[in-house]
Amino acid sequence: MTIDEYIERHIDAEPPHLRALYRRTHLERLYPRMCTDHTQGRILAMLTAMIRPTRIVELGTFTGYSTLCMAEAMPAACHIDTIEVDPEYADDIRDTFAEAGHSDDISLHIGDALEVLPQLLATNTYDMAFVDANKRHYTEYFDLLISAMPSGAYILADNTLWGDKVLDKDAHDPQTDGIRAFNDAIAANTAVSKIILPIRDGLTVIRKK
Repeated sequence: MTIDEYIERHIDAEPPHLRALYRRTHLERLYPRMCTDHTQGRILAMLTAMIRPTRIVELGTFTGYSTLCMAEAMPAACHIDTIEVDPEYADDIRDTFAEAGHSDDISLHIGDALEVLPQLLATNTYDMAFVDANKRHYTEYFDLLISAMPSGAYILADNTLWGDKVLDKDAHDPQTDGIRAFNDAIAANTAVSKIILPIRDGLTVIRKK
């Protein structure tokens, strides 16, 4: 038994509809590792329940697993705006949300997050964000979000250990450099509290002071 298997046996069970979505993702989609897994999904649900946001923005929908984890734990009046760059699976994603009973409280937006996010921020106030989009632009996403979010708001950033490549001095691909720049910027930012949770590929929890 691995430590990951041990953890999964000792946390809340994966809801059946999410287990089915995770399996379908691995059968039908390229790069299925991009999908949030059982353990991280339970963390997202727990953090959402603790934060109790009024509106959430997600950057990087993929198949909607992480979106549904937050949706199950958010307050009744909360709404999620989730941004996905790939239009090919838009109908499938919307069907997934509808089947889970969340067609009214989740809005899917198709497009580049750097273009869609400013439009959403112009008309909505978010007190929670989940960032899981293009790693090269994490710092830009953060700058857009933190300037528009109220004091006490939370930003959750995924993949911030990037398969431990952040430690590899010879790794200088754009994604790794993007994550390193983001991590350095957050570490130096005194206007936020921050902690990196070494779970799966790294999850940074950031709170605006």
